[in-house]
Amino acid sequence: MPLAASQSGSSQAARARYDRLGEVLRQPVLKRQLFPEPVVIETLELLRLGGSFLCRVRSRDGAEGISVGHNGMRTLYPIFLQNLRPFFIGKDARELDLILERVYVYEFNFRYNGMALGLPLATIEFAILDMLGRIAGRPVGQLIGEIHNPEVGVYVATEFRERPVEESIELIKQAVAEYPEAHALKIKIGGLMFMTTDMYAAGPPGRTEKIIPLVRKTFGDRMALYADSNSFYSVPEAIRVGRLLEEYKYRYFEEPVMFDHLEEIKQVADALTIPIANGEQDYGFYGFRWLLANDGLEIVQPDNYYFGGLIRSMKVARMAAAFGKSIIPHMSGGGLGYLYNIHFVSAAPNAGEHHEFKGLGTNVRFECKTSPLKVVNGKIKVPTGPGFGVDFDPDWAGKHQPVTL
Repeated sequence: MPLAASQSGSSQAARARYDRLGEVLRQPVLKRQLFPEPVVIETLELLRLGGSFLCRVRSRDGAEGISVGHNGMRTLYPIFLQNLRPFFIGKDARELDLILERVYVYEFNFRYNGMALGLPLATIEFAILDMLGRIAGRPVGQLIGEIHNPEVGVYVATEFRERPVEESIELIKQAVAEYPEAHALKIKIGGLMFMTTDMYAAGPPGRTEKIIPLVRKTFGDRMALYADSNSFYSVPEAIRVGRLLEEYKYRYFEEPVMFDHLEEIKQVADALTIPIANGEQDYGFYGFRWLLANDGLEIVQPDNYYFGGLIRSMKVARMAAAFGKSIIPHMSGGGLGYLYNIHFVSAAPNAGEHHEFKGLGTNVRFECKTSPLKVVNGKIKVPTGPGFGVDFDPDWAGKHQPVTL
């Protein structure tokens, strides 16, 4: 077949996939039919106690929802107070899909991008979903889908990239020992962790080549292993390392090259058999649409905070499902980030087998009556109570004071 004809056929196939993705994006997520009467947002508060943030929303009829804010709110609260809060007041919460679309498409996205908009917006959305769940007497998963995963499998997420191999192995073993019933583990490979202050750092020489087989040897074939390079490699290096991951039967390779270099991600995916995962840094649908339309990855990974909430992340899950791809959302945020993640995963029919877990430690004081929120046989039971299924200690919550400019 002539090259021009081949390219034309490929272009037509991509166009058909784009059309299908566009149709998916147009479908609403929130089940508006659960709420026969308007739920008008009357107040929306951001509360603070030291480094802890809560968002509290109340309707005109007295319904209430609360969420725990990401610690990034320490720097982003002015966007919450000056831009987002006035936009939400007086709106009908049943129109949450449309509200979020307006925020991103027409109101603020051309001024504020990425985490600057996503974190405060997700904090608001979580509180509204908690309120709506309490009104409907349903868990959040039933507001944005059906419950497919009442228990969510987790992997232990580890860091330790800048340390020598032997020291890293000991620290990884300690992290896994805290949750002995976990059956999956993710390690960091490559160098130059994005948090480092050393702009020339490249990690200990030869570390990746040593740690990939050693982690497999240490934990055996029964442990599901994943690897994340946080965009460290060039295409040739990512392919070389990816083949090593394939040899030692790792389950996926996360962010093998720069996260927004879409063509390069596809090049790596085309060269390897190990599934490629990407998306935690994305704040818009464009990257996901391109990679799905061009068959450039197997696993989408929006972060429920960074991406602006569960509804937008569910649209990404639906796009992935349309082409047989999986979703394994990235998890950020101390507080109750894992709680929001497992509720989301509970409603995703194409969720992966294991999901990010950074421990149960939190300064948030709450009670959950429908789940112990512990890792049992590698899984956490998703709360079934209304909203997010947790009740905050009123004395602790009451110590939080309104944030002002």
